[in-house]
Amino acid sequence: MRTRNSSRGFTLIELLVVIAIIGLLSSVVLASLNGARVKSRDARRLADLKQLQIALELYYSSQTNGAYPAALSSLAPTYISAEPKDPQDNVAYFYAAGTAPAQTYCLGTDMEGTPPPGDSSCTVTGADFTVEP
Repeated sequence: MRTRNSSRGFTLIELLVVIAIIGLLSSVVLASLNGARVKSRDARRLADLKQLQIALELYYSSQTNGAYPAALSSLAPTYISAEPKDPQDNVAYFYAAGTAPAQTYCLGTDMEGTPPPGDSSCTVTGADFTVEP
């Protein structure tokens, strides 16, 4: 009886090529997912700012003196369930109200991706806001 001593399997070179291809594909997928994460966080920021804007207007309309709150924490839980925080670092969004009576406010955040059209920044100087395009 004759026996063959040949093993059937993959060679070391073939296994290394497959592992290299899998590594390359996974790095491409992870790089594209990072862009999607940035867009997702920016979309969340815009949605949070819209919710805060609505809550601020509800607060303003309910006040007899027609003023905005001194801090966003004054809105919860009556006008908004909880004060939203930035999705990346969990800090509060930028908010500043004008001086008494606070009939103006500035609300903002830093975007990671491409800023939306009409993006502006504002700084509080005394009783007025300076908006810079």
